Amino acid sequence: MATDYYDILGVSREADDNEIRRAYRKLARELHPDVNPDAAERFQQVKSAYEVLSDPEKRRIVDLGGDPNATAGAGGFGGAGGFGGAGFGGLGDIMDAFFGAAGGGGGRGPRGRVQPGEDALIRIDLTLEECAAGVARELTVDTAVLCERCEGGGAEAGSHPIPCDTCGGRGEIQNVQRSFIGQVVTARPCPVCRGLGEIIPNPCQQCGGDGRVRARRTVTVQVPPGVGDGMRIRMAGQGEVGPGGGPAGNLYVEVTEAPHEYFERDGVDLHCHVSLPMTAAALGTTLRQRTLEGDEELHIDPGTQPGTVHTLRGKGMPRLRSSGRTDGRGDLLVHLDVGVPEKLDARQTELLRELAALRGEEQPEYSGGRHNGLFGRRKAAGRGR
Repeated sequence: MATDYYDILGVSREADDNEIRRAYRKLARELHPDVNPDAAERFQQVKSAYEVLSDPEKRRIVDLGGDPNATAGAGGFGGAGGFGGAGFGGLGDIMDAFFGAAGGGGGRGPRGRVQPGEDALIRIDLTLEECAAGVARELTVDTAVLCERCEGGGAEAGSHPIPCDTCGGRGEIQNVQRSFIGQVVTARPCPVCRGLGEIIPNPCQQCGGDGRVRARRTVTVQVPPGVGDGMRIRMAGQGEVGPGGGPAGNLYVEVTEAPHEYFERDGVDLHCHVSLPMTAAALGTTLRQRTLEGDEELHIDPGTQPGTVHTLRGKGMPRLRSSGRTDGRGDLLVHLDVGVPEKLDARQTELLRELAALRGEEQPEYSGGRHNGLFGRRKAAGRGR
């Protein structure tokens, strides 16, 4: 049974080219895989139906009860009629199928005027806090949009595309050459209609027949919590509208994350460095530690050593899944840098020496870069031999 291409597009058999084009554009926008991933098969059916009904010769075959997409395989080499069956009439037909014929072999045919649009890319600058919390931003984009004057058809009101006289509506120019194996047919896109098979005698004054114009518009992007530098957010159907008013591509918003003055990001974890006086590390203390959600108390145990890392669980960045949802948070790692005083007055020096004596720690005397302790005495003894 032949496929009912009119039913697939939802138009009557008396529909003109404009009605068929409008029906296709409407369905293509609804069923495009980027907009409706579950409708990929239905989208291909609609696309195939438009390619058939927009071609005058293929539409004539449909109106006669045939199916132009099924005729190529009606007979074939394995058909009941063999070489003389419904598929091929004989050896001459076989050669024509492979190498073409002087009367015009089967080419690829005209390409559709309606084509899918390309994707667009725009970048957005965010702070670490915005990446952590998520944010809604209004962006100004400059893309191709549907021409409102002709609604994508490319022609002025009352005008319609007509078959190209140069290629006869085939969309390509064929060149036949003789060789020792017979006639070889080569084809190239028609330079007049650019492979479309039709021309617009009275193109739209707003878009020049392209079916789209460039315009600046505003879109709102929802940035989910947990995004990071270089990540892209896909906005389906917000990219460039295709030629002939075809379905728009996607708009990708790429995140550029600004460096933070305090935190350093490592995936979902955050790192920071806190300077701690030597006495506080020895005696222990409580600090007010900065986090993305405000200050928290950080307890430092007595005897904390330089390079100690305190981990605050769940105080890092949200963990973003591929679904766009967050699942928990990373950690905040606080690196303690214990500072040794560079200059001491006499009283401070005395107190430290008393502390060293109480701890039983031998402290060699410092004298102009030379140590007079045990190591210094050994060197002096060596020189006195």
